[in-house]
Amino acid sequence: MAVSGAAAPAQLPDAGVLAEVALSADEYRLAVRRLERAPSEVELGVIGALWSEHCGYKTSKPLLGRLPTRGPGVLQGPGENAGAVDIGEGLAVVFKIESHNHPSAIEPYQGAATGVGGILRDVFTMGARPVALLDSLRFGPHDEPRQRWLCDGVVAGIGGYGNCIGVPTVGGEIYFDDSYRHNCLVNAMCVGVIEHSRLTRASAAGPGNPVLLVGADTGRDGIHGATFASVELDESSEERRPAVQVGNPFLEKCLMEACLELAGDPRVVAVQDLGAAGLASSTAELAHRGGCGIEVDVAQVSRRERGMTAYEVMLSESQERMLLVVQAGAEDAVRAVFDRWDLHSDIVGRITDTARLVVRDGDAVVCDLPLEMLIDEVPLRHPASRPPAATPALLAHDPLAERPPWPAGEALLRLLGSPNIGSRRPIFRRYDHQVGDDTVIAPGADAALLRIKETSLALALTTDGNARYGVLDPRRGAAIAVAEAARNLSALGAEPVAVTNCLNFGNPEKPEVFWQLQQAVEGMSEACEALGTPVVSGNVSLYNDTTGVSIDPTPVIGMVGRLEDARRHVRAALAAPGDSVALVGPIAAELGGSEYQRLAHAVNAGPRPELDLGLEARVQALVRAAVAAGLLHSAHDCAEGGLAVALAESAILGGLGCRLELAEAEASGPPSQGAGILFGESQSRFVISYSGESALQLAQLAQEHRVPFRVLGTVGGDRIVIGQIVDVSLADARTAYDDALTGPATATVGHG
Repeated sequence: MAVSGAAAPAQLPDAGVLAEVALSADEYRLAVRRLERAPSEVELGVIGALWSEHCGYKTSKPLLGRLPTRGPGVLQGPGENAGAVDIGEGLAVVFKIESHNHPSAIEPYQGAATGVGGILRDVFTMGARPVALLDSLRFGPHDEPRQRWLCDGVVAGIGGYGNCIGVPTVGGEIYFDDSYRHNCLVNAMCVGVIEHSRLTRASAAGPGNPVLLVGADTGRDGIHGATFASVELDESSEERRPAVQVGNPFLEKCLMEACLELAGDPRVVAVQDLGAAGLASSTAELAHRGGCGIEVDVAQVSRRERGMTAYEVMLSESQERMLLVVQAGAEDAVRAVFDRWDLHSDIVGRITDTARLVVRDGDAVVCDLPLEMLIDEVPLRHPASRPPAATPALLAHDPLAERPPWPAGEALLRLLGSPNIGSRRPIFRRYDHQVGDDTVIAPGADAALLRIKETSLALALTTDGNARYGVLDPRRGAAIAVAEAARNLSALGAEPVAVTNCLNFGNPEKPEVFWQLQQAVEGMSEACEALGTPVVSGNVSLYNDTTGVSIDPTPVIGMVGRLEDARRHVRAALAAPGDSVALVGPIAAELGGSEYQRLAHAVNAGPRPELDLGLEARVQALVRAAVAAGLLHSAHDCAEGGLAVALAESAILGGLGCRLELAEAEASGPPSQGAGILFGESQSRFVISYSGESALQLAQLAQEHRVPFRVLGTVGGDRIVIGQIVDVSLADARTAYDDALTGPATATVGHG
């Protein structure tokens, strides 16, 4: 089939043209060899988008096969719009996390809002009704006006889109560090629930079946968004503002309800979200999954701007759009559903048996490409790999040799007042976390908990990551992120069931960055295997660099857990005067990579925390068993800030003080021994509280699970007292904690 506009094969396009589509000269030459001709303008745009890192995973794909993706409850693993896991009673949980980092760095409100819109579509495309949103955010230092402006815009975008569409934002995390000054990270997670029989796939079938484009009109926003996400940021990145999409949550609400009405309808063969690379990727992926071909006519696409070319229509990333394959003859009935929701539903093409993507603009063929070339033959990259030269020196540093700059009580208050530890209420109060009336535990706890209507079941949800560990040891850091996410769910009493991940890294063409990525995938794989949490979906966000400076390796874990009885859970808050307080797990002094080390000494060095995955699994199993047996009044995992901060947070949340004895904190040793025990971030630990009647059974459970168990003291009073070294009032602790993100009045700045 002759393609209109195909160029002469000998001519290499201008470097600016190749840069716009994120193709190297070698990749262009490879495309020419495979086609045996030069690609047309539209074909070049399609190839660039499908071969981009964002769509083609050409650097990460060789690594991702290491992740465990199967398990007894997995109904759908990676490769679809989202993953799906059985949770009993004929129901499945559908979930995924994705990044919208580059757009948010340029236009924080729309970047974050459209990130939420995209992840919502990934879930309801599968036929599942979204029941919850979570996020994971990273910015530069909190005291810098531009970082506050970015944070404020991102939070407003997340809240604005989620609140309008009626899906609660129930949890998340936020972290501030120099590493993200020029590359903020905005990761959004969506969770939905569906009956097994209504689960919908994005796999085309039936040559001759019509293809419908439904939802919003197509505009010029977001063109080259996929390629924009696959290159470094630099001084010219502000000029890429047109690559940032614009969202309309009210239209997406209509689109969601229309798609959910059709979920499980046999007349609907397949549904595919239009995300990165718009029609280019959605048509190719939809057809290729089903072993089919597809032909579309861009002249049939409803547009909101005049004079749009076929190139622009195919690569537009306008939001709130879906592609449906329907049974021939059922077009009118399916379109009637979208008509009732005042949505366009254009018949733009048909399924073929050619295994090719053919694009027409009226009578002219502007693109004719083999799908195998676009999907299976993405040119994979195998960059050089080596650890950063500075790593041995960092690991050799001894944090316990540094004399603490403050008394332990002052250090505790400083940690509680850190933007990386203190209350997130100024953020989550801007989100609607109660819409739908299913939220049992709202933001601010170890994890969110949502009841599932008409059942006794509940879902526990969390996101977690810690790049400081990843700098010291990306393999251990990624494993710790998985373990901490699972601890957050276990703290409520929920059993972790599966993982989604977002791998945020710098430029993988740098050997040090590629090594970090390799190591992180290995660590994640080991932890998921050990904890029985398969990876069912995810996203890779690379090239988080600005003018050659990479972010710290930041793998983010989204995890879902299952609770058999929604009523049988515990919270982190101390609950009753006279209760005993105990530590489940080891006592150690490990300050490397800790928030205390960052605040006290402004470094990130020394050995990262040890992690025994066998012990981790046993500690979590003990806590879940204790919750199920009704033995605990509270449980809280030890994370940033260590043991002392976990104790103080439980006290603040419960409005009750505690008096504890911790002989090890006063033992002789290096100057920072006490600080290490109080504020070191050793893994596999929970702070629990319980009544005296439960003491014997808990001791027996600890023995059965072969887990360290140490009684620390009792609940009561209005002070937090630890031996002879910490004595702070609960009121002072609460003030420090509550003011962590408020501080001086938030400044606003313009772009630049």
